[in-house]
Amino acid sequence: MRIFISGPSGVGKSTVIRELLTLRPDIVLSVSYTTRPPRPLEKDGKDYFFISREIFEEMIQSGAFLEWATVHGNLYGTSLQWVEAREREGSHVLFDIDVQGVRQAKAYGSPGCYILIIPPTMDDLKKRLDTRGTEDSQTLALRLENAKEELRHWELYDYLVINDTLETTVREIASIIEAYRHAREVVIGGLTWLRAIV
Repeated sequence: MRIFISGPSGVGKSTVIRELLTLRPDIVLSVSYTTRPPRPLEKDGKDYFFISREIFEEMIQSGAFLEWATVHGNLYGTSLQWVEAREREGSHVLFDIDVQGVRQAKAYGSPGCYILIIPPTMDDLKKRLDTRGTEDSQTLALRLENAKEELRHWELYDYLVINDTLETTVREIASIIEAYRHAREVVIGGLTWLRAIV
């Protein structure tokens, strides 16, 4: 099963995903390919697969990516082969993905559970970004505008989850994932049974 989770900067998506991965060892986080250089302490194959722009562009041409995007001048993409290998091992793959990536994955026809984490209000999101203390006023304004633009595409998602408290949000998303997994298994199993008797 593929789980796609998006959310604007400051909504707490990374923390939610970290808690989900702790709660569900059968879920693995997708590891993207990128052309940007590794940062200190980042490990190739764990945080990202670090490759050259030339190799990345060759992978684009060969249709190797489920989705890819340019972010701040660097290329990022998800290898379909990597995802399918994890699925064959019996793992569910979780994608920390933006709206552009979701649109590409859907255009590719990728099945999955698409979840958008949203803030209780835009004022709440602004407070969270302020609290981080990592952005100046200009960057903060840009992040808020980007958040509004991302939230305008809510209809791309199957589920919207308000991140009011971490514990509640993680529990709700875990329930969504479990319900989706069982629904898929029942449908697939049902079709197999029906074909056997028709």
